[in-house]
Amino acid sequence: MSVFAERLKELRKEKGLTQQKVADSLNISQPNYRRWESGERRPSVETLVMLADYFDVSIDYLVGRK
Repeated sequence: MSVFAERLKELRKEKGLTQQKVADSLNISQPNYRRWESGERRPSVETLVMLADYFDVSIDYLVGRK
């Protein structure tokens, strides 16, 4: 599993959220969100920004640069 996938899952769980809740909040599908958490796919740069804003972390943190 990638650092990104691990951190995304960790951040979601720390906030006590389901994948569906995060997906709904970001107006994306739950299957797409699940694929990011499982490491099957990587989000676009625009989506990375949205995820970083949602979880109040930097993009560098999300992708494992910090």
